Amino acid sequence: MGALVSIRDVSKIYHPGENEVRALDHVTVTIDEGEYVAIIGQSGSGKSTLMNILGCLDVPTEGEYYLHGNNVGELGDDELSDIRNQEIGFIFQGFNLIANLTAFENVELPLIYRGVGKGKRRQLAETALEKVGLGNRMDHRPAEMSGGQQQRVAIARAIAQAPPIILADEPTGNLDSHSTWEIMDILEALHQDGRTVIVITHNNEIAARAKRIIQIKDGHIESDSFEKGEQTSESEE
Repeated sequence: MGALVSIRDVSKIYHPGENEVRALDHVTVTIDEGEYVAIIGQSGSGKSTLMNILGCLDVPTEGEYYLHGNNVGELGDDELSDIRNQEIGFIFQGFNLIANLTAFENVELPLIYRGVGKGKRRQLAETALEKVGLGNRMDHRPAEMSGGQQQRVAIARAIAQAPPIILADEPTGNLDSHSTWEIMDILEALHQDGRTVIVITHNNEIAARAKRIIQIKDGHIESDSFEKGEQTSESEE
């Protein structure tokens, strides 16, 4: 499969000048369609900044980002919003569910914003909740569900319209070990379904579930390892 995202010589600089902070420093990375990638690094490594750029939530200070061959830096706000709505399914550590809405309504809400018709919305929301094992909890509100179930609702919301990219930021950070592996099994199944799955994590065990691990440190790609043991580093390129 071809390149889906291509980050080319990207830097992200905060407070330019004497006290500048380089959250990313000349990073280059390509992710192909259908890959399952973990981006791993400790707090302050630059992994969250990289996630925000990949998700079109932020723009680089220097360098270029291509998505499906299109230069994201040349797109307007409306086009970027369309990409976030249609191309990327976001899963966050904090679930971000609306407390007074049911599981079904939480999954349905983004589809309303996207202008999906009522009948189609119901079908997509129900299918997504069934896919994450919550077909019998559609009428429950977040307070009536465990943390693992809430995260599964968040995943259903992310995948309801079948976006090609799943971008998960510390998706198990607030979960116990049993729920953690349930969520990772769901992400694995999405990958098997043909989605490109990108997981941002500081946890080595979570990263080990991916087929490729990109390690970031101090704003640099420190290593890029594939399941078969192939490995490159910036110093070797």
